[in-house]
Amino acid sequence: MTRFLAAAGASSLLALTVATPAGAVPGPRSEQWWFSAWEIQKKVWPVSQGAGVTVAVIDTGVNASLPEFQGAVVPGADLERGSGDGRTDTDTKLGGHGTGMAALIASQGGRTGFVGVAPQAKILPIIADSHEATTKGIRYAVDHGAKVISISQGHTASQGCEPNYQQAISYALQKDAVVVVSAGNSGNASNRPESPANCAGVLAVGAVDNKKKAWIGTQRQPYVAVAAPGAPVTSVGKEGRLVGDVIGTSQAAALTSAVAALVRSKHPQMSNREVVQRIIASAVDAGPPGMDNMTGAGVIIPERALNANVPKSAPNPVFDRFDRLPKAPPGQTGAAQTPDIAEPKNNDTRNSIITLVIALGGILGVLLLAVVIFVFARRGGKGGPPSGGYGGGPGAGPGQQAGGPPPGWGAGSPRQSGGFPTPPQGPPGQQGPPPGYRG
Repeated sequence: MTRFLAAAGASSLLALTVATPAGAVPGPRSEQWWFSAWEIQKKVWPVSQGAGVTVAVIDTGVNASLPEFQGAVVPGADLERGSGDGRTDTDTKLGGHGTGMAALIASQGGRTGFVGVAPQAKILPIIADSHEATTKGIRYAVDHGAKVISISQGHTASQGCEPNYQQAISYALQKDAVVVVSAGNSGNASNRPESPANCAGVLAVGAVDNKKKAWIGTQRQPYVAVAAPGAPVTSVGKEGRLVGDVIGTSQAAALTSAVAALVRSKHPQMSNREVVQRIIASAVDAGPPGMDNMTGAGVIIPERALNANVPKSAPNPVFDRFDRLPKAPPGQTGAAQTPDIAEPKNNDTRNSIITLVIALGGILGVLLLAVVIFVFARRGGKGGPPSGGYGGGPGAGPGQQAGGPPPGWGAGSPRQSGGFPTPPQGPPGQQGPPPGYRG
């Protein structure tokens, strides 16, 4: 099982500088740029802070003894060892992956001053690393009151979603849970599909930076439904220290889970189907116009998800795919095989001819450009595209562009591509997946 997080190392540990009074949830730290991006304090928290919603975090466990989690973590389960309530973090490689995901959702401030997006939500910690334990964890989560399930892990899938994953997810969906899964971190490498992100009915999340640009490593797969902040992000490790410059779809999934909790808190009567539809319909396009396989429908916007007037006819590709599953035999939930995600097709003959003409023109254009580049190179010319992913000029961080566009992802039309000033950070984090990443 792979945790979808890339950390920059020891240099990313940030000092503990803020003390939080007991019972008070502070404003965010300056490193938490997604708060200004999403206008959390101004437009979101006056509407919802996640009260009454339990979010299951299926991961390495959560160090519930930290002041950041005072009153926020309920007893869960350790499904790897068979005993324990999940309120310790067993991570020995990434400094506390499960604790970091839980902090993004519901941290209370504590000694660090780090606060979650849904600070009034409860965390149900479930320790699960193996395939078998994770499927058990999904069922355990809904049987113990979780209305949102956050999974920031996965493994390479060779032939679609594995049946027991799909059966567990189908069980959760039939129990009205929203299942959020990180899309994967190998988009700029092998880019192989990941389970359970490729299972029908899950809200699979890609990662973007503070400019609303897709992170270079985010998975490029048709199962990606939406995107959220993930490059770079700060959180709290299991030792109670801030960890900065972590990059990956893990954080994007955790923050999306927090937004799902906000929506479920404000709209407790809404079904999981409606919650997912609302999150997708209110997203702001972040890539090519329309759906794309890095950011899906776009970047999620909490204020829109809470307040937008979403018609019942709005697209819901996540549940549309779930509805196409073969019906399970009596006494079972789920299905043996997940249907493929349909690629867009165009059966219009006239449009097909136009597309062919455009394609031929594009090929001729590429050939002409190649000739020009060859001639230019032979003459000793210098130049070419910048290396290092998105580029963006001097001082740009990983996947970021230089400059300071106006704040507010929620402003303007859904096709707007604004962003935020670069957050105060240390040296840029890694752009690739962590060592040992499978697939």
